Amino acid sequence: MFFLTAEYLAQDYLKKLRVSPKAEVMQVVGLTQINISYSRPGVKGRKIWGNLVPYNKVWRAGADEATKITFSKEVKIEGKKLAAGSYSFFVIPNKKEWTVIFNKVADQWGAFEYNEAEDVLRLKVKPKTAEFEEWLRYDINKMGDYSANICLHWEKLKMNLKLETN
Repeated sequence: MFFLTAEYLAQDYLKKLRVSPKAEVMQVVGLTQINISYSRPGVKGRKIWGNLVPYNKVWRAGADEATKITFSKEVKIEGKKLAAGSYSFFVIPNKKEWTVIFNKVADQWGAFEYNEAEDVLRLKVKPKTAEFEEWLRYDINKMGDYSANICLHWEKLKMNLKLETN
């Protein structure tokens, strides 16, 4: 009996232990609630951009499940309208410019079943050099009454998306 209990507890513990911990960011901007749900991979001494995260390939913008962003009301991202709802968030990184993607299939594992035909918004942004960040982090910052930035920061790069609400 003891061995069965110990085995069960060990399996339960392993189910919860993740190499890339789950995280969630929630912020209300204006009258709009924004949720970002993602997993936080660590640099762990590795070369990230162009290696662990290859250039010119769709990346889940996190680890494990694709990063999911939910807006309670319609928003504008970099001046482009995006309807209320939940979206998977992907990035195609390059050295100087990234393509960011909001895809209507909100719940996906990684980018393995990513389908470009399901994209609802694609934008080009330029990442910036930043202070070192060991664990991938999303923030909603530079708040105004009806505006903010959605920020992805990992390793020595940071990417901001301007968000506007009604």
